[in-house]
Parts: sequence; C-alpha cells; structure tokens
Amino acid sequence: MTAADAAIEAVSTTAVLLVALDFDGTLAPLVDDPMTARMTPRARAAVDALAGLPDTVVALVSGRSLGHLREIAEHDDASPIWLAASHGAQFWTPGAGEEPAPDDADDLALRDRLQSTISDGVHHLDGVWIEPKEFGVGVHTRRADAAATEEARGLADRLVAEEAPDWRRRTGHDILEFAFRHEGKDSAVEHLRDRIGATAVIFAGDDVTDEDALGALASGDLGIHVGSGETAATLKVADIDGLVDVLEAVAHQRVAHAQ
Repeated sequence: MTAADAAIEAVSTTAVLLVALDFDGTLAPLVDDPMTARMTPRARAAVDALAGLPDTVVALVSGRSLGHLREIAEHDDASPIWLAASHGAQFWTPGAGEEPAPDDADDLALRDRLQSTISDGVHHLDGVWIEPKEFGVGVHTRRADAAATEEARGLADRLVAEEAPDWRRRTGHDILEFAFRHEGKDSAVEHLRDRIGATAVIFAGDDVTDEDALGALASGDLGIHVGSGETAATLKVADIDGLVDVLEAVAHQRVAHAQ
C-alpha cells in the first residue's frame, strides 16, 4: 500500500467525515465566462454519492458569492450539501438556509462605490470583466492580454489602496479580488468542522486561496491539490478526474467500512 492509499484509507474510515471542496478548477473546469461553470458529470456523481452516505457531510467552499455559488452548483433548497461562500463569509446550511450576516452598511456603501469606480476605469480594456462580490469586488482578466491585465490590476490596486487600505487582497487564476471581510477558507473549514463535529476533514482545491485551508489542516486530515505547483497538500492529483478517482475511493471505503 502506498502512502497515498494509506492516507485515503485512514480518513475514509473516520467516524464523522467532512468533505470540503473548492468549486472552480476543482470540480468544474475553468471557463472564460465564470457563470457558465458547472461540475463535470463524474464530479457531480461523486459529490452526490458522498453526500448520501451516513456520517458524511459534503461542503462546497468557494470565493464565489452565495447566490452565484448556488447557481453554478445547481444547488436547491432540498440539497444536503453545505455551502461556505465568499471565502467563508457566507454559509448555507441544509434545512436552515443562509446563516445571518452582520450589518456592514458602511462597508457595503464603500463596496458599491469601488465596484462602480473600478468598472468605469477598466471599461475600455478588452477582456477585463468586473464581478460585483458580496463583500468586495473581483477583477477578471482571463480573456485579456498582458497589457490590459496589468493596467486593470494596477488601477484596482491604486483605488483600493486609497479608499480601502484595510481590505483583504487575494489573487487567483486570472482574478484579482478585494474584500472588506477577512475570513479565509481556513476559517471556513474550521467553522464547518465545529458545526458538524467532524473527526476528520478532506479538503481539495486548485488555487492560491485554497492554500489557506490546505496549510491549516490537522493531523489525520487529508489535503488534496488539483493541478501542478507548490502546495501544502498531502496529496496531488493532475486534474478533476484525478480528484474524482480519490472521492470515489473514499465513498467505496466508507461503505465497506460500515458493513
């Protein structure tokens, strides 16, 4: 048995398992239009299979706002899947719905102003798209060339530094994002662990922001990085299908262990 097989078997047989998964690039291919992202059929089947097992909770942990995450995940009110959106600033719980959020009226007004100002400042740049975030703003550059990307990011950095220097700055696959809430995927996973009473956690992600959670996992947890590059994860897989192979193995072993 390889070290990877042993790690998968150990986490698969825990009493209460939390399977926390990033969405874009982890379950769904990266696409030019972010709102067209969808899980691959194999990923959807694996997620649904795990969510249907006893003492097993599946959660999507994403930088997307809650409304956008529910849309792209095709997530309805009857879903058993938990959601941690906006990097852990928003939560949706099965049977209860969205958890109440604090009153951020002043920050929201500043968010609206910055979204508008940045959008106006980059409208002439081909391939740059501004995403209004629940707690900030995202600058997408997947379809932009290098010059437009540099100009858009420079403008956003200058405006936020002037208007909101305390906001959290994140980068990801062709996106620069700012938020007035400072939660990260590490705090999101810990919140879910505590709420569920998980005895072990699997977390999988592909991007820079996922490293917050991968680096904060405890002994006995399993971190999975999808793709290439440096990572704090225990296990690396090449692509979405590679992750699905692991999720299918986890589901199989949990069923076998329960018999």
